[in-house]
Amino acid sequence: MSLEERIQQVNQKIEAACQRSGRQREDVNVIAVTKYVSLETTGAVLGSGLEHIGENRWQDAQDKWEAFGQQGTWHFIGHLQTNKVKDVIGKFRYIHSLDRLSLAKELDKKAAALGTQVETFLQVNISGEESKYGLQPEQASSFLREISNFSNLKVIGLMTMAPHEEDPQLTRPVFRGLRELRDHLNGQALTSEPLTQLSMGMSNDFEVAIEEGATWVRLGSILVGKEEGSRWA
Repeated sequence: MSLEERIQQVNQKIEAACQRSGRQREDVNVIAVTKYVSLETTGAVLGSGLEHIGENRWQDAQDKWEAFGQQGTWHFIGHLQTNKVKDVIGKFRYIHSLDRLSLAKELDKKAAALGTQVETFLQVNISGEESKYGLQPEQASSFLREISNFSNLKVIGLMTMAPHEEDPQLTRPVFRGLRELRDHLNGQALTSEPLTQLSMGMSNDFEVAIEEGATWVRLGSILVGKEEGSRWA
């Protein structure tokens, strides 16, 4: 299947999920996850009209960003080591994986040095899996209070990863839990502006995530294809 055909198929699935849940198509943004594809394929993705690019590690992203960084909007969606903040700040508009105070401090410090503001998502481990990064849901309120005076850090929403399930419907409680947590946090008025964004859903389960309120879905294999024996979903 060609890239254009995959894009068309994904758009049809997104539109159907929006119709089922009474949402508008324009409220759902697609991040093309290019971690496991080549420089050439990443260029083709950007040339196809897909605007948002997602990468998990700076080591994998560096060559692509140097080639195409002036095109599209770049999202850092993987676990971010504090010592890599200097590499990604100013290049990636969005950081989806804010999960600890040391990272918040470094992001705020480096953003201040560049005279910019970085938009972030709190990563929350809704599923409770030990293998996944993220704050525990009950830690989110206190964490937002701790970073409330970081003027170069803007938290715009929440991110989570669901377990990989053969039946995507089994992921629904995870996505619903993230939406409910966001609404709970907004009710506490912990941020200067309400949290509006939900980054959740990947190739296997993005339709369920959209039905539960996702505003950003992170799509790898179903959208950009697979290369070099990739298992990315």
